[in-house]
Amino acid sequence: MMMFEPEYKPLRRVYGFDEVSLVPGDVTINPDQVNTRVTIGDFSFEIPVLAAAMDGVVDPKFAVALHRFGGLAVMNLEGVQTRYQHPDDLLLEVAEAPSATVTALLQRIYSEPIKEHLIAQRIKEVKDHGALCAVSVTPANTKKYAPLCIEAGADIIVVQSTVTTARHRSKSYRGLIFSELVQQVRAPIIVGNTVSFSATLELMETGIHGVLVGVGPGAACTSREVIGVGVPQITSTMDCAAARDTYHKAVGRYVPIITDGGMRTGGDICKAFAAGADAVMLGSSFAQTAEAPGRGNHWGMATPHAALPRGTRVKVGVNTSIEQLLFGPTSRTDGTENLIGALRLGMSMCGADSIQEMHDAQMVIAPSVKTEGKLYQMLQN
Repeated sequence: MMMFEPEYKPLRRVYGFDEVSLVPGDVTINPDQVNTRVTIGDFSFEIPVLAAAMDGVVDPKFAVALHRFGGLAVMNLEGVQTRYQHPDDLLLEVAEAPSATVTALLQRIYSEPIKEHLIAQRIKEVKDHGALCAVSVTPANTKKYAPLCIEAGADIIVVQSTVTTARHRSKSYRGLIFSELVQQVRAPIIVGNTVSFSATLELMETGIHGVLVGVGPGAACTSREVIGVGVPQITSTMDCAAARDTYHKAVGRYVPIITDGGMRTGGDICKAFAAGADAVMLGSSFAQTAEAPGRGNHWGMATPHAALPRGTRVKVGVNTSIEQLLFGPTSRTDGTENLIGALRLGMSMCGADSIQEMHDAQMVIAPSVKTEGKLYQMLQN
């Protein structure tokens, strides 16, 4: 009888926001003295926060409003804003639809063709108010729409799908080649989403200017349930940050990474930066603001997929404003408002003068971080 040891697929332990905690630094700093600026391409932003390219979150008015507070909103150019001249009626219909029928409604709404003149019109609506305009397109439509976006005045192009890589096999004779896109549009290109060291490194080697990190962590995303793909955000961010640092050391060019999704509180955001993020992208938090077009609802770009939806409409309610969400003041004790105030305080406690110094904050595995000593809070909730 032959004896042998079976070979098992190797598994490693990975971590999300609720499983880690930050260790205070040996030096503390006044919160009003820390620097939260982030640079993407040639553009610098006062706060390292982007609004996700969701139809319930960003329209031209929202993009202008967030710009005035120092952040950057990304507008979905394959959504209702570019399919309908007057999308507000459709957004109201989505907000009022029963949960049992809303996905079918979204599939019908998004079956309307994209209209190129509306792409230019929406970009112009943002630029006419003096705001920077970032727009999102899927890889399949990038070669078609990116030149039109630049001609219309878009400042930043985001190429985004559930998972994006530098090497994609398709039936197309020449698929999307990021190195060629960078040369063609001559504007900062952000690409996502990804979660691994190797995929991030390969994307950076094409010359792009930013990487979105995260597969499936968003409140409206169901990719992890539908197709089983995703890595928790702390580990994803750390792996992609390692790729960024490796690339920077090798060629001297710094490509920021943007943790996209899974964050609800100021504590989550602080942990994302300690894990290596240069900026964060928020969806459900901004969907709660009075300025968002979704009336307290939001859904991901893959939700209206005609054959395999990978998202759902999430009702979060309208209970804050952009200013209060980011800068307070707030009476909430759960960390869901005054997010920049929380980031500044977290940086000050960790002794970080800047976002890059926050990358050096010590982090520990702490599965009891939210339960230790919190019995009364847990009973009240």
